[in-house]
Amino acid sequence: MADQNTQRAASRAPHKGDAAHAVGQRGAETELSQALRRSRWLLIWSGVFSAFVNLLMLTGPLFMLQVYDRVLASRSEATLLALILLVTALYAMMGVLDFARGRVMARVGARIHALLSPRAEALALETGGNDGHDAPRELNAIQQTLSGPAPFVFFDAPWTPIFIAALFVFHFWLGVLAVAGGVVMIALALLNQWRSRPAQEAAQAATGGADRLADALSRERPAIRALGMGGAVVDRLAIAKSEAMGARIAASDRTAGFAASSKALRLWLQSAMLAAGAALAIQGAITAGAMIAASILLGRALAPVEQAVALWPTIARGRRGWRTLEALLAAHPAAEEPMVLPKPQGKLTVRNLSVSAPRSKALCVVSVSLDVSPGEAVAVVGPSGSGKTSLAYALTGLWRPTAGAVRIDGATLDQWPADGIGRHMGYLPQDVGLMTGTIATNIARLDIDPDPSAIVDAARRAGAHEMILRLPDGYDTWLDPLAPGGLSLSGGQRQRIGLARAFYGDPALLILDEPNAHLDQEGERALVSALREHKRR
Repeated sequence: MADQNTQRAASRAPHKGDAAHAVGQRGAETELSQALRRSRWLLIWSGVFSAFVNLLMLTGPLFMLQVYDRVLASRSEATLLALILLVTALYAMMGVLDFARGRVMARVGARIHALLSPRAEALALETGGNDGHDAPRELNAIQQTLSGPAPFVFFDAPWTPIFIAALFVFHFWLGVLAVAGGVVMIALALLNQWRSRPAQEAAQAATGGADRLADALSRERPAIRALGMGGAVVDRLAIAKSEAMGARIAASDRTAGFAASSKALRLWLQSAMLAAGAALAIQGAITAGAMIAASILLGRALAPVEQAVALWPTIARGRRGWRTLEALLAAHPAAEEPMVLPKPQGKLTVRNLSVSAPRSKALCVVSVSLDVSPGEAVAVVGPSGSGKTSLAYALTGLWRPTAGAVRIDGATLDQWPADGIGRHMGYLPQDVGLMTGTIATNIARLDIDPDPSAIVDAARRAGAHEMILRLPDGYDTWLDPLAPGGLSLSGGQRQRIGLARAFYGDPALLILDEPNAHLDQEGERALVSALREHKRR
């Protein structure tokens, strides 16, 4: 369950030895750059492979040059056989190197994802997407961009002027035609970027809105069915998805139009180059082989520009993900872990605490002060909307105080290390959410190697032991809240398991939000007994 670590994990570096810690602490704004720098040798090798791939791209033009100027002139079949064997070997080598650079870049993307995934997941827990961005999603966009063909646009682009320079070697006017064609292609790519960006951003926003609506409606399936809202839900979801689909199609049409235009222009330029070469060959300025080679070479020179236009949605999405994630990391910088404090006794002190919800300036808790000593219970009573849950969020660290302070054994919440205070705190939210896994795993707070006796003890204290044993597989009963066929638990059963989770580890402080909201009479008696026992302990 969310506890203190959800509020602070993203603002603190992982423990020594964790992958994210290796990224460095020289500033959150450079974390992505540092992660990329750790893969610099992979990038260097990808660049080396790309250099050889582009050099081997000259195989085709040179082959044509030799065939037209030497083989046809000499009518030597032996020369033709030697050339075709050589070309076969060179193209095979190019294929191997092209495959190798693709695999290297896939590892660059995977490495950056592994380095920053803990930070991104912690950011998602802290912000909950409230700022409109999802850090793991942005990191996935970066990884997918780096692992695809998009990076090779930048590796291959520096070779464009080299190939154009080779055309100048054939003839000055062939080089001029290549430069003019390249300028037009680059202008088309820039126009694509300028014209496509609004449509792509609109498509992303519409798709995200439709996905969020679908998720929200999926969580409310029982109420939707019970209230006869199925038809209205289907209609609203269909409208949202239709709008998202329309936005995606509009963005795709615009990008596809530029891509088709770029391809057609590149083919026309190759034909124009062939025509210009033929005119020069008629005049005796170049050979027939140079004419064919120039056409092929121009196609290779303009290929990166054409690829940039075709791959622009992927490049733009990766660039947008990079900027967004870098901004999120800068807004929630990693910090050194504080010194580990001893296990608290459970003295809670709140002074002049004011709290506002994320992205809201309105205070929902105003200037609250209270003291709770070990063995003491305090009930906060008030009508709905009076700020009880907001106060619980502040006491657990889920929301940061707007003013005032929360102290446990004299230490403010930010003086405890990530996961530190949460291990000594039991929290039961109003709406208990269970996670995919066994009931035992849920009670043990997803610990990898939990203590079975501590799990049973927590369940007994919550009055849930007998209820759990009556389930199909007892403590090993598998829960999958997202699966259509997942085991369905009643509100009272979820409440008891959530209470057992709160008791797990014998916490020094319990914060229970509406703990009897879904309990029957037997459950309420078990709750009262559990609280009395916890006070005694």
